[in-house]
Amino acid sequence: MVVTRAVPPGDAGAFFAVTALALMASGIAKLDAGNGLVYFVARAKTYDYLGISGYIRAALVPCVVASCLAAALLHAKLGPVAALLPVMVACDVLLAATRGFGSMRPTVLVDGVLVPFAQLVLVAAVCAAGAVSWLPLAWGAPYAPALVVAWTALRGRVPRTPYLPGTVRDLWRYTAPRSVAGAIQAVFQRLDIVIVALLAGPAQAAVYTAATRFKVVGQLVGQGLAQAVQPRLVTALAAGERARAAELYQAATAWLVLLTWPVWLAYAALAPWLLRLFGPSYGSAAPVALVLAGTMMVATACGMVDVVLTSAGHTGRSLLNLVAAITCTVALDVALIPAHGAFGAVLGWSGGVLVKNLLPLWQLHRRYGLHPFGRHTLPALRGSAATWRTAAKQSVPATEPPHGVRP
Repeated sequence: MVVTRAVPPGDAGAFFAVTALALMASGIAKLDAGNGLVYFVARAKTYDYLGISGYIRAALVPCVVASCLAAALLHAKLGPVAALLPVMVACDVLLAATRGFGSMRPTVLVDGVLVPFAQLVLVAAVCAAGAVSWLPLAWGAPYAPALVVAWTALRGRVPRTPYLPGTVRDLWRYTAPRSVAGAIQAVFQRLDIVIVALLAGPAQAAVYTAATRFKVVGQLVGQGLAQAVQPRLVTALAAGERARAAELYQAATAWLVLLTWPVWLAYAALAPWLLRLFGPSYGSAAPVALVLAGTMMVATACGMVDVVLTSAGHTGRSLLNLVAAITCTVALDVALIPAHGAFGAVLGWSGGVLVKNLLPLWQLHRRYGLHPFGRHTLPALRGSAATWRTAAKQSVPATEPPHGVRP
């Protein structure tokens, strides 16, 4: 919102394209080693974390090397942000290792507080100074202190243990399919912004980014639940406790619905007004918001289905699902964006999200009999409906404001 109101749509779209490209590059360079670490650290608890320091080194070194290569290749496009790619990647891997030890606090502190708050302050300062060319660096700079915090948080948790033969092989045998899947996931999350900028221009990319910015709310809730539940799912499925795994999956889905459906319903109802907060030219993106809200409600009803699939060890199947999803998205984007701009992009994104969630949902039900609905579902839906009714009464004015007065 700070960027869209401070700079013209063309400059805002160019900035969003750079940050999207940086996040795509770092997502690919992470090689999904973080999830591999969570898997092995959580399982190693049974053996007093024997050899766990070797797993951390085996995950961290290839990711740093990959991110340095990405920085060299993308320096012309990213400018000074390229130098921060290894920092972003190392920070993510180290935070994942702390979650494997069962601690959510470092992730919350760094990803939930430090980085976004510092980004907001620095970006706002650059916008106030009128130095548009410094926006990407202001966005990327907070990852440097975040890496220091992540390293400090992990250092006190890793016991000194001897290196176990086969550590690298075991880690990457499990993680390799997820590395490809993680790269595709990183592309899937941000590719639409880049495609809109290429096919419809930076101004449409700015409109699309603003209209879809609210999907971060649902993604953060889902990410937080997944990070908290994943180690427990791995343990339950490894021990053959299918009932326990089903309980965790269904409880997490109920919380996901309860926390996010009121947001999507409210966004769909208030989109024309909310989008104008980004600037007068962004109000036309209301149809994009409606498609986004409906799609995210379906996706959250499926729960963290891909996390359950990979926790059961099916990383290869997860990879194929992601390939199908991104293929659907790119095909629809290329067909629809030239004629429909941002609206065509959200339709392509919606098709990919539905494929990404419904395919693993069917696979889990067929193989394990797992599904996201259980005894928690109806109470969560009732709570979601009650929250929405309360929010609607408090949010929507009883009368229209006078002409020329913004609500």
